[in-house]
Amino acid sequence: MSKKASGKIGVLLVNLGTPDTPSTPDVRKYLREFLLDKRVIDIPAIARYALINGVIAPFRAPKSAKVYKELWTERGSPLLYHGRDLQEKLQAELGSGYHVAFGMRYQSPSIKSALEELREQSVDRIIVLPLFPQYASASTGSVQDKIMEIVKDWWIIPNINFISSFCDDPGFINAFAELGKQHMAQDDYDFVVFSYHGLPERHILKGSDHGYCKLGACCNSYNKRNKYCYRAACFATSRLLAAELGLREDQYTVAFQSRLGRDPWLQPYTDIVLKDLPAKGIKKVLAYSPAFVADCLETTIEVGEEFKEMFLEAGGEKWQLVESLNSNPTWVEAVKNMVLRH
Repeated sequence: MSKKASGKIGVLLVNLGTPDTPSTPDVRKYLREFLLDKRVIDIPAIARYALINGVIAPFRAPKSAKVYKELWTERGSPLLYHGRDLQEKLQAELGSGYHVAFGMRYQSPSIKSALEELREQSVDRIIVLPLFPQYASASTGSVQDKIMEIVKDWWIIPNINFISSFCDDPGFINAFAELGKQHMAQDDYDFVVFSYHGLPERHILKGSDHGYCKLGACCNSYNKRNKYCYRAACFATSRLLAAELGLREDQYTVAFQSRLGRDPWLQPYTDIVLKDLPAKGIKKVLAYSPAFVADCLETTIEVGEEFKEMFLEAGGEKWQLVESLNSNPTWVEAVKNMVLRH
């Protein structure tokens, strides 16, 4: 270990990952690493390898590469540069007593490289913040799993504190509400859709506390029995955001996007819900994607463009995406406060 900067507290920010470039080979490489994770596709290893390498990666990569090319900017992948921006601004806010590193669960910069950066700084302890507001085994759990796999080989392992969920964090809620209010000040919206990344229903049931979760009304409250239930966390975030935005229960809905495969995923599905809204007289929709704190393919392209096209084709007049938190000052302050509390 290096002697420099002894006594610092390490902060590790982690997001999901992104291809190195929008080329088909790089997208295929990313998809393979992502989807081969046993926490993402939780089927037997042999079947998982056959499915990913024989079907999904070869056929999905060229299509995904086209979408990534739409998403790419002069700075590269938004998920990456927004993460770097957050890292830089958080470092400035926390000061010299902290060292903030940033890594991706899949591809570059790797979690391993970020941990090595913190080890080189001889940090006394590490606070890990996976940038997923609602805990899921396939996201936050996978990050925790990977970190423990890496540090088990360290001769000296510092104290490591995981922030496993911040779905109801006041700073997080306030930051997202602030963005929504800016749009609401510019136009009158009939309805708000909170669209979250979906999960297979079996993921929820596998993590249920002694059968507490029934994929029903059990998620209408957020408590110690379901604090790691992704569905309950999504509903909790939505209730708090709706309260901050001054919405009644009949003025918003919760739905789930990005399903894959034939197994049942969390419902209702956003693409189906939005097509029914115009027939109910709902013509102007403000759309949130509160499972993401940085803009990416699922927000900018899926919610912002594809869902907008579906809504307009169904008879809607306006579909407005609320941008992600990225590195706006209110969000940076919220992250700082989470770190300080831990």
